Amino acid sequence: MAQITTAQPGITSQFRAQPLRIDEQRVQPDPAFADPADERLHRKQQLAAAFRVFAQFGYNLGASGHITARDPELPDHFWVNPLAVPFGRMRVCDLQLINHLGEIVIGDRPVNQAAFAIHSQLHAARPDVIAAAHAHAVHGKAWSTLGRLLDPITQDSCVFYGSHSLYEDFNGVVLDEAEGKRVAAALGPTNKAVILQNHGFITVGGSVEEAAWLFITADQSAHAQLLAEAAGTPKLIRDEVAEPLGRTRAFGGFSFRPYYDVIVAEQPDLLD
Repeated sequence: MAQITTAQPGITSQFRAQPLRIDEQRVQPDPAFADPADERLHRKQQLAAAFRVFAQFGYNLGASGHITARDPELPDHFWVNPLAVPFGRMRVCDLQLINHLGEIVIGDRPVNQAAFAIHSQLHAARPDVIAAAHAHAVHGKAWSTLGRLLDPITQDSCVFYGSHSLYEDFNGVVLDEAEGKRVAAALGPTNKAVILQNHGFITVGGSVEEAAWLFITADQSAHAQLLAEAAGTPKLIRDEVAEPLGRTRAFGGFSFRPYYDVIVAEQPDLLD
């Protein structure tokens, strides 16, 4: 068996050391599509998988929660989960296409009114947003009651440094477009997430994968900070270290890939 030795002064290495480089273009998961139909199918498959992954994380609470994906050919339309279909049983064929008026264009099941009120305004205000995710995850809900942004206390939480905001009002279930507009305004023109006071997180991304991974990361970052503050006073990561991580969009979609690969292998019926 070949012996691998360390590359230290005075020790011969059998391999030439190479510097670690991260190419932001290469870690992006979305392929280029010549046909909008292929891109639509890709987004729907990622969307159905995201619901199954959310179910495994325990983000499914009754009929609450929704993830949307903008249609690649009809940018004022988006795909969304039908009302009360369990996240853990979501399939590509279950997804509904609705337009900016709230009309169901493809599908025959009712859609959560809150999903339309919030997501229609997010997609309208942010043309860069392909997908948006919201669920009533426990740690995000708990954190939202504090009326605070997440602090940069871990490498993972730094992804939101300077790129998330707080909607400091709670007016009950979001059922009207005016409230959705206020949520979209609170998200802002470039942020990755908004914390809804006494409600939870919404994350957005340039792909379904990014929005889903950011939601998982936001909830886990809230969990980590709640644990850390229960134990003591966390030390913050320096601004100059946290800022580049908060600015980058390189890893969101790429980091969802392992979840997608596992859930499709275990539950291939989601692609039906």
